[in-house]
Parts: sequence; structure tokens; C-alpha cells
Amino acid sequence: MSSQNSPKPPAGVLERGISILECFNEDSPRLSLRDLAERTGLDKATLLRLLAVFIKARMIHRYDSSTYALGPALLHMGMLYRDTFDLGSRLQPVLRAVMEQTGETVALYVRSGDDRICLYRENTSKEVRHHVEVGKRLGLKDGGSSAHVLRAFTGGDTPLERDIHEKGYAMTRSERVAEMASVAVPVFDADDTFVGALVVLGLASRHNEAAQLKAVEIVRHELGQQGFRTCAPAGWTPKTGA
Repeated sequence: MSSQNSPKPPAGVLERGISILECFNEDSPRLSLRDLAERTGLDKATLLRLLAVFIKARMIHRYDSSTYALGPALLHMGMLYRDTFDLGSRLQPVLRAVMEQTGETVALYVRSGDDRICLYRENTSKEVRHHVEVGKRLGLKDGGSSAHVLRAFTGGDTPLERDIHEKGYAMTRSERVAEMASVAVPVFDADDTFVGALVVLGLASRHNEAAQLKAVEIVRHELGQQGFRTCAPAGWTPKTGA
């Protein structure tokens, strides 16, 4: 990557540190200093200073090969974050059952400010698929059925969001990712708390509207088996920007 194509580095120190952490993913679990410089736009001297802080805090690990990876402190934080929801033991079987019955990738997204985060997922084993990473952060403005559902049930009041609120699901085709189709439903816990959006994603050519509607039925049934509901409780009022 040439310097002309390198991203503009963030101005703040905290933002610069976050940009380093966000470079790592399932496809790139280890990165060299050069990789990090190309992905963040930061110069190597600045990177080395920030990396030293992260290494001391065990948030980044440096290998003898001079490559870097996320450190164990982040795993601990991630597990604490998931434990605050106390949902994994009930939701993961739902996602697995839906994936087995639909043959498509299934994920649960929660809202975080203007973004959505993948908290749980079951990827299909089909060769052509949409792969979802746990912890993946996407902007709500980027579209996709899960984004529409999250907005609709956290205070959104556009005609589209009111329609989703009434129907109880959102469908998209090639909206965020070309050739992919998705359908998402809201998830409420037994205490009427809005949890997030459960989405089924598949190749548009095989995940047609009939398959999407069938997926909604499957999702609702499996969620109900674990004590969840997919429609807003009577008199329920959303919390904006949840």
C-alpha cells in the first residue's frame, strides 16, 4: 500500500490507540509494524510508543518474529462484556438451531451508540457464505436488516422503521453487501428488555423472499423455546440510542 493510499491517522491519542486495536481480525490475527503503519496511517515511531503501552497492559502481545497480536487482557474484557448480558447459554443454541434449519449464517447484533456489534454468531458451513466475526462493529448508517431493526426498536421513527416495528422484521437484498440477502427480527427477553437483532444472512440467489419468511418463522419458534419473544410487549417504549 502506498503512502498516498494510507488512511489519515486519527488526531487524538486514544483514537490512535483504538485504530491499532481495530486492525486485527480473524483474517489478520498477526500483523507486522509495517502492516499496522499501512492500516492506521501512523508513523512507525508513534506506533512503537503506543504498542509499548498496549504490551505493558497485556492488550497486545509481541512475538519473537516481530509481529503483533491482540493480548489476553482483551479476551478477559470481552468475556466480561458477554457475561454482563448473561445470554450466551440461551442464545447460542438458538443460533445453532436456526443455522442448521436454514443453512445460512445467523448472528445477534446489539446497538452501541451509532454502531452495531456482533455479540454471537453461527456461520454456515456452505462454501459460498457471508462470514460474520464476533465483535465486528458496523455503522447503523451502513444499512442491513439488523441495522434497520436496531434503529426501529431503539427510538427510530421513519416510515421504514415504523413499518418494521409493525411487521416485526426487516428484509434486505444486496443493500450492504452485493449478492447477499438478510432478514432480521427483534429479540426481547422475558423481562421485556430489548436485547438486539437476530439476523439470518445468505446468498441472495438461494435466500429468496420465501426462504426469508420461512427463516422468520424458524427464528421466532427457536427464540420462544428459550423464553425470548420477537414482538414488543404491550405498552413498551423504546430507549433511544441504546
